[in-house]
Amino acid sequence: MSINYCMPVIPSGDLEKSLRFWITGLGLIADREMRQDGLLVGCMVHNDTMFFWLNQRAGEQIPSAYEGIRFYWTPDDLFAMRQHLQQLGYEVSPIENRDYGQTEFFLTDDDGYSHCFGIATNELPFK
Repeated sequence: MSINYCMPVIPSGDLEKSLRFWITGLGLIADREMRQDGLLVGCMVHNDTMFFWLNQRAGEQIPSAYEGIRFYWTPDDLFAMRQHLQQLGYEVSPIENRDYGQTEFFLTDDDGYSHCFGIATNELPFK
């Protein structure tokens, strides 16, 4: 017996608003939309290698002191990704070299999820 794949289900307070980050910010594609009374309540966001299911959150929009899901992204160009997200109006942290060998920046999306973008410091292009 084996497991072939796991698809994370990500709760969202406002799917239409959340898609701005997932599609415009990260460049993923949305499809398989599910609607209830005209309201988007679920959809797939993906690229060739990653798949996520976004689902309408039940209850509070952003639970207080929520520390559940965190994301670690490894973009091709860390600096361009930070600039792109910043131009979209997301509040991004400065890029920092960490003592554990990663160079990273962070942001919190509209649903309160923490996203870290990083690459191995030794993989940085010389500028």
